[in-house]
Amino acid sequence: MLDLFPLWISLRIATLATVVTFFLGIAAAHGMQHYQGRWRSLLDSLLLAPMVLPPTVLGFLLLLLLGKQGPLGFWFSGAGINVVFTWYAAVITATVVAFPLMYKTTRGAFEQIDDSLQQAARTLGATEGMVFLRITLPLALPGLFAGVTLAFARALGEFGATLMLAGNIPGRTQTLPMAIYFAVEGGDFHEAALWSAVVLSLSLGGIILVNGLTHRRFCRRPRRAQRWTDGDPGDLSRSLPLGPGVEGGTPYTDCSPHLRLEVDICKQLPGFTLAVKFVADDQPLGILGASGVGKSLILRCIAGIETPDTGRIVLNGRVLFDSERGINLASCDRRVGILFQNYALFPHLTVAQNVVFGLYRRRHLSPARLEAAVRQQLRAIHLEPLAQRYPHELSGGQQQRVALARALASQPEVLLLDEPFSALDTHLRNLIERQLILRLQSYPGITLLVTHNLEEAYRMCHGLLMIDNGIVIANGLKHHIFEQPHTVNVARLTGCKNFSAAVPCGPNQVEALHWHCQLQTLEPLPSELTQIGIRAHQISFPTHSPSPSSPNTFPCWLAATSETPHRMTLYLKLHCPPTYAQDYHLQAEVFKEKWAALKDQPQPWTVYLDPLRLLLLEDPAPLS
Repeated sequence: MLDLFPLWISLRIATLATVVTFFLGIAAAHGMQHYQGRWRSLLDSLLLAPMVLPPTVLGFLLLLLLGKQGPLGFWFSGAGINVVFTWYAAVITATVVAFPLMYKTTRGAFEQIDDSLQQAARTLGATEGMVFLRITLPLALPGLFAGVTLAFARALGEFGATLMLAGNIPGRTQTLPMAIYFAVEGGDFHEAALWSAVVLSLSLGGIILVNGLTHRRFCRRPRRAQRWTDGDPGDLSRSLPLGPGVEGGTPYTDCSPHLRLEVDICKQLPGFTLAVKFVADDQPLGILGASGVGKSLILRCIAGIETPDTGRIVLNGRVLFDSERGINLASCDRRVGILFQNYALFPHLTVAQNVVFGLYRRRHLSPARLEAAVRQQLRAIHLEPLAQRYPHELSGGQQQRVALARALASQPEVLLLDEPFSALDTHLRNLIERQLILRLQSYPGITLLVTHNLEEAYRMCHGLLMIDNGIVIANGLKHHIFEQPHTVNVARLTGCKNFSAAVPCGPNQVEALHWHCQLQTLEPLPSELTQIGIRAHQISFPTHSPSPSSPNTFPCWLAATSETPHRMTLYLKLHCPPTYAQDYHLQAEVFKEKWAALKDQPQPWTVYLDPLRLLLLEDPAPLS
């Protein structure tokens, strides 16, 4: 009769080893993911070493460690505990050999999670423990399932190290691999084949089962949208400020009546230093600049996602960061909401659950009140019928509205919008932008918008902060900055395309060296005048034939054209015909109706540079 003890011993040892490995692997993977110290590489190598060491070498090292003369074995012996040649030793060896698989797989699963998801959870008020339990672990479940399967299969098949540390004691430490080995050694190939089939079935069966469960969990069909049943949630207006556009609530009653954000930070980056200083109030402030100049990093420093090297951040009188005083509040305590470029919706949560996460600071409320609050938030963004859908089932515009509702549900004192329309097409961008403007009109907090689109910043914001290479080059009202940019960099960022080196020729006269002409100005020339500019759409073509001596009027020839749906860009050369397409002085933009009337006129045409439209520019200089 076949002795079943090896099967029960192996199952018991593999199960216990897998349970221990599960918790140890998760803890080690989470710790190593956040550890950036100098010993990171060494620690990682030590944790993975059992995966590459020969089992006999590993068993010998464990025997040295746990034997009676070993450091741990001597201590155990003093306590009356013997580990070697017991089934506990078999559990230890199975745990040690299975641990690297669980650790490596889990760490890979953690690293695959988008950092913005965890960052978004923190800004919504979630503690590190809640972020780990509600976001990190659920998103890593496929990797955890795979790790558990591999760890169990490895523990079930361990032989060499177990033989050295636990021995081959029938009924106590003889596992299936040992039973197979000694059956073959004794010539009983039938028993060896039977036990091999059992091990193969258990290992493959576990992998197939886990793959099936993973597929059902993460590839299930979308659930049909549901509506909550109507009920009486009680008076939410006093217990839960609901945010803009929400019925029955007084928005953000706990926000400070004196809105003020003070930022003065410095952070060294590869290639340049981010050093900015500005103040924002209840009027939306646009942070404008080219890609890679540090715009998004400013928002991340305010939100607590990044830490400046030096400086100070104060929000409504609360110090969020102060390098001199050693203050650096965690993201969950800053009351800062951020809308990421990719929206950072939690993919494993429904639309309603995402918004509920935004109410984390109000988790003490009853389920009925939370449900009513979420329903009202979704009604405000016209997505209540989609409450039970998942983010991947929504359009880009719908995802953005959900992300905004989630951010506002957390009642932030400052709302940070990081390129909120970059992932949308032109039509949807215009539609969502208008909805966002209307929603923000009733938001009684501070709003910062990061963008590289000057028209977007001009439409949405009252003031502008212009960044170039990590420093502020302009800060003020948008009308003033666009009408009087003062420096070449600011003029370029506000859309000016025509520049020429300039030399004063009189009180109100300047020579444009690159355009080979003299221009009259209405404003006095600045003392540090170096450049003169004019915007492409402000160049005009007089319908009458002015006198050759008329100021700022010159003959021009067309060198090339560029077409957009509604406008034409004309590349013009002054004074003489061009010799090739790139031989031009000015870019002019005209509507197609004007182009239709202009294109058939004989050249040279007449171009007029209005003195009122000329930009008198100085060398760029950073603001203090």
